[in-house]
Amino acid sequence: MGKTLFEKVWDSHVVIDDGNKNTGDTNAPSLIYVDRHLVHEVTSPQAFASLKQSGRQVRHPELTIATTDHNVSTENRTLPIVDSVSKMQLETLTRNCKEFGITIYDINSPEQGIVHVIGPELGFTLPGTTIVCGDSHTSTHGAFGALAFGIGTSEVEHVLATQCIWMYKPKSFLIKIEGNPRKSHAITSKDIILKIIRKIGTDGGTGTVIEYRGDVISRLSMEQRMTICNMSIEGGARAGLIAPDETTFNYLKGRRYAPKETELEGLIEFWTANLKSDANAKFDRVETINVTDLAPQVTWGTNPSMVADITDSIPSPEEFAQGNENKRKLAVRALEYMNLEPGTPLTNLHVDRVFIGSCTNSRLEDLIEASLVVKGRKVSTKVRAMVVPGSQKVKSDAEKLGLDTVFKDSGFEWRESGCSMCLGMNPDILLPGERCASTSNRNFEGRQGAGGRTHLVSPIMAAACALEGHFVDVRDWL
Repeated sequence: MGKTLFEKVWDSHVVIDDGNKNTGDTNAPSLIYVDRHLVHEVTSPQAFASLKQSGRQVRHPELTIATTDHNVSTENRTLPIVDSVSKMQLETLTRNCKEFGITIYDINSPEQGIVHVIGPELGFTLPGTTIVCGDSHTSTHGAFGALAFGIGTSEVEHVLATQCIWMYKPKSFLIKIEGNPRKSHAITSKDIILKIIRKIGTDGGTGTVIEYRGDVISRLSMEQRMTICNMSIEGGARAGLIAPDETTFNYLKGRRYAPKETELEGLIEFWTANLKSDANAKFDRVETINVTDLAPQVTWGTNPSMVADITDSIPSPEEFAQGNENKRKLAVRALEYMNLEPGTPLTNLHVDRVFIGSCTNSRLEDLIEASLVVKGRKVSTKVRAMVVPGSQKVKSDAEKLGLDTVFKDSGFEWRESGCSMCLGMNPDILLPGERCASTSNRNFEGRQGAGGRTHLVSPIMAAACALEGHFVDVRDWL
């Protein structure tokens, strides 16, 4: 029997598999070697403190990089950090990295940014590797054919000390994307992944690693693939994977941590031959999704599976639940929290805020696409809109293209890099009752600020919404 891409990467990183080999217990964890470790200021302080307490060192500091992203201010880097907890976490990370010899891209670095943006950007993310980070959206890096997953603080400590992690082997889940979206320039990878989550639910991928495959996936850029793998976690999966190809290899060339020329050529040969699922590989689950008639997607509720086409109306709890009582109760609560009535057309929903950013949609390509909608137009006087580049390099590259001028002339705020309004851990938050069109990945209650109401959309949908003050079908604009 052949192997899946996931199984090939997993098997090549198993250090100890005693549970399976010695006892026959297929539910026992395996010890997995970690090739790359990404660290940020929120989930690392306790891990470093425990290392110090036990007198341990970081096993391979050269295999770890750190950045500050969750708590940084995106408004003005020259102003002091007001929040004492944020200030302490940022200072603690800098101090810990210096003490343990870890490279850090801090708030003063020209390469600072969101951890899942700078990893690929620096060439730290490579095909066939295992990558961990104390952040659930580590699945982003699976776009390169890497097995990448989020870990908890105690596991961060374990990886720092041993460069390994104990893990139960997930199952394999194949999602095939077929079709050719009509008006494809208006249908983005964000719409595709929201449609997937809409179909499988937030628990559909539980206990699995999802491999995405098909002509639609092959045509996507690396930035678009990262968006899809980023939100695999919202479908309940442990990670997302896309087999590397020429698009992947061309992206890696010339990046700081990527192998150089001759070495890279040899690796590309190996990756091409080995990093793909065998034709006779068996997946534990297979789903096929046709995107030919896919419309721009908008979430209406409080989890990423509560999604509808922009041309639809808010569903009733019964319509959403399809006979599932727990889902019906969730929908009732969601509609109450979001202050929505069933039957309301999505295009009737007005917003107070628009956020283009996050590790899902803050890369240069995302900003270019949004700028094409915005150019020459003005943000609604009823909307406060902001663009937050995913890294200082994205910001610099965008400014070289004049995107900052396009957004600022339109009425958007042009910010410094960071996680920003994706989560309520920094000054960029919603006020209670404010409604936001957001390119981030989660629409949970209070995710963007206590009482804030979040609708997940693509960058071009968010841009159009900012101009009109309400949701519109961006296909009519492009």
